[in-house]
Amino acid sequence: MTSLLFLCVANSARSQMAEGLAHARFGSRARVASAGSSPTAVHPLAIAALGEIGIDIGGQQSTSVEAVDPTSVDVVVTLCAEEVCPVFPGPVRRLHWPMPDPAGAAGSDAERLERFRSVRDDIARRLEELDAELAQPADRSEPLESAP
Repeated sequence: MTSLLFLCVANSARSQMAEGLAHARFGSRARVASAGSSPTAVHPLAIAALGEIGIDIGGQQSTSVEAVDPTSVDVVVTLCAEEVCPVFPGPVRRLHWPMPDPAGAAGSDAERLERFRSVRDDIARRLEELDAELAQPADRSEPLESAP
């Protein structure tokens, strides 16, 4: 069983949405978690954006990347765009999906929610691609890198 870890800085929006979407997509086929280098709390608009598609992440909690056992992870997906991504040690496959942080978006509540929806939909699309890729045998001799 593959173990996926989604990383960003605050572990409040992008990585939390990725964790929820991955749980829904992979079910028992993968262990899924998220973490951040400066964890805060799950953003209410991340909860709302996933709730719109029937995924409840209201019970998820922000976690520090330092609390994650490196030996328990197979694939690390970083989601940072404007900021410095957390570093994760160890021999893992690495993917980088740069996405703007919707938690930092300005505007009305409706405009901000639209940013969360956009990131949610981008993550869902990339998870579909990752699902197909994980079905293929992996060459563990080199870490996997993903272009934006």
